[in-house]
Amino acid sequence: MFRGSFTVMVTPFTAAGAVDEPALRRFVDWQIERGTHGLIPLGSTGEFLSLTHAERNRVASIVVEQAAGRVPVLVGSAAEWTDEAVTLSRAAQDAGADGLMIIPPYYSSPSEDEIFAHYARIAAAVSIPIMVYNNPFTSNVDLSPALLARLNTIDAVRYVKESSGDVGRVARIIDLTDGRMTVFAGYKPWESFRAGAEGYVSVFANIAPDLSARLFEVTASDPAIGPGRELNRQITPLLDALAGDLYVSATKAALEMIGRPVGVPRPPRLPLPDSRRRGLAEVLSALGRMPGQAAA
Repeated sequence: MFRGSFTVMVTPFTAAGAVDEPALRRFVDWQIERGTHGLIPLGSTGEFLSLTHAERNRVASIVVEQAAGRVPVLVGSAAEWTDEAVTLSRAAQDAGADGLMIIPPYYSSPSEDEIFAHYARIAAAVSIPIMVYNNPFTSNVDLSPALLARLNTIDAVRYVKESSGDVGRVARIIDLTDGRMTVFAGYKPWESFRAGAEGYVSVFANIAPDLSARLFEVTASDPAIGPGRELNRQITPLLDALAGDLYVSATKAALEMIGRPVGVPRPPRLPLPDSRRRGLAEVLSALGRMPGQAAA
């Protein structure tokens, strides 16, 4: 069972714009050393839409190889065309992925029957678990709790990254699936843990994997509200600083600021504007994450 804080990883690029394989390997090691419970390459934060098939397969292989079984690796294998998603999913499985994270087709506005058929086709082609990714803000599709319960009748579909922002859906999904579907938060992790989520697909864990892991551990292990709520209060400014359409640029800028540069995003994304960088630097400094500071 996948559980805990899973970092949805950035993809490092060189100054020339190529995938920076040595930096990716170092990043995997650092994430694991700092306590992340799992890794998810090739999600939205990993700029999967800006990578070729060959690059996606190479990134998946590197992360699985470098993790070496120390933590689970779920590979993003989303595509608009079902056949393409099947091909990418098989390649991820062949590379040794422990599971897949797949957002529904994100342009065609598919019907519920089409969404079901999409996941059923992928599941029939692989033998590893699938985490459905519900993010209506980017995919133009909202997977309701009822539809997720229907998808859960596909044996491989056992997890969901719930990013609608509606924490009330956590308990509803658990109820409708009789607990067979494990919910990972995409937003509002602490509130989602309190509602029954068993994990968090974390963007901010790129920068502070230890804090993201600790938020889950404290909240999941302590019935008292106070400790988790206080930690959540500390990290909320960082969550806010990374939020919005510039989250990839902001995450890569933050990594540069803390001394772990991974290059800039690929076009059409641009580096983070200076106005946003100043505020982000203040947040990182308050958390003790800037070079020379003792991490909070």
